[in-house]
Amino acid sequence: MNNKNQARLRRARKTRLKIAELNVVRLSVHRTNSHIYAQVFSPGGAKVLATASSLEADARKTLGGGANVAAAAAIGKLIAERAKSAGIERVAFDRGGFQYHGRVKALAEAAREAGLKF
Repeated sequence: MNNKNQARLRRARKTRLKIAELNVVRLSVHRTNSHIYAQVFSPGGAKVLATASSLEADARKTLGGGANVAAAAAIGKLIAERAKSAGIERVAFDRGGFQYHGRVKALAEAAREAGLKF
């Protein structure tokens, strides 16, 4: 594992296996240098129940860019609202192998404040 991305994916795989074992709804986060994405997956992982990203047209207008903590917090709030409207209140947080810090942490805390439990 000499590649940073391979190491991140290895860490993510471990988390996903544990969440699959628990058979619960999963809130998955992915970040790039320019944007942040969040998806809520069904317990089996086969179906996407809700999505939010800094790429969406309405989010781009209000946020400007998607590469900062403020944008991540806004996306966290948005994903929580969409998940709750789909009838989901409890999720398992999948940080995708990213460090729980900065934008990932901001998204998670905003989702918690908006009413998602994890």
